[in-house]
Amino acid sequence: MIAIIDYKAGNLASVKKALDHLQVEAVVTDDPRLASRADKVILPGVGHFAATKELSRTGLCEAIRERIAAEKPFLGICVGMQWMLAGSSEAPDVSGLGAIRANCERFQSNDLKVPHVGWNQIAKVRDSRLLAGIDSGSFVYYSHSYYVPMNAETVATSEYCGTYSAALENDHLFGVQFHPEKSGQVGLRVLKNFCDL
Repeated sequence: MIAIIDYKAGNLASVKKALDHLQVEAVVTDDPRLASRADKVILPGVGHFAATKELSRTGLCEAIRERIAAEKPFLGICVGMQWMLAGSSEAPDVSGLGAIRANCERFQSNDLKVPHVGWNQIAKVRDSRLLAGIDSGSFVYYSHSYYVPMNAETVATSEYCGTYSAALENDHLFGVQFHPEKSGQVGLRVLKNFCDL
């Protein structure tokens, strides 16, 4: 069973609908007991990094940490991926999971609109189980003002106000800055790859 974590900040219905389309058993939950029994965990996210404080308040953070310690696959989407880092300049007083040694930063631009909303291409920079069967140059859908700098776990990049991490992968930890649930067939392939792990 896949647990889609409800912390009042995710694009839950769209993610659940995409998994239903793939005929994958998934449940949306804010119950740490249920999350701690999941075979895989998805943390969607839309909005402010500070919303992840809800994970600690409800006990979901500990449940997620337990699943990660048990080497169960974890997928962070958008803010969910940003939470995998140590923290974000969007909410300096809020700690992230700390699984990836980087901090999230805000786009800086005089020419381009922030937030970055719409379709953009990804470029694969190394082999990835999450992005298997997806070509460099594929388009995915974004909606974000903050980005993850390139780091050792970066498996794909995009360009907007510079180059940033579009996808991260480290053993059983996965993250995408884009929204696979809104990215058509490419996004469905990403979700299927995760579900098939």
